[in-house]
Amino acid sequence: MSGEDYSDEELEELRRRRMAQLQQRASSDDQRRSQAQQQVERQKQAIIRKILTPEARQRLTNIRMVKPEFAEELEMQLIQLAQSGRLQGQVTDEQLKRTLVQLQGQKKEIKIRRG
Repeated sequence: MSGEDYSDEELEELRRRRMAQLQQRASSDDQRRSQAQQQVERQKQAIIRKILTPEARQRLTNIRMVKPEFAEELEMQLIQLAQSGRLQGQVTDEQLKRTLVQLQGQKKEIKIRRG
């Protein structure tokens, strides 16, 4: 027998330790990703607070409850408009409603009908 021979118990213990190390590393990676996502979300919400009036923000919150993906898409579009300098002042509830109608119109045009 060489010095490399391990008993089944020793091999199992080594496997358990290695697995624990991998799980711990994965957990810390997940925590870092989660913290980064939370930071991005905080930045997004700060921008939204600046560019939307309180009434428009409330409408966006209501939309998020019903259609979270649509609200996310709308937020990103508003942020892009703000960052490109195409927004003049805060977006009012009326302006947001017009934007919603336009977005819904685009969504309807995309649908493909099969006969």
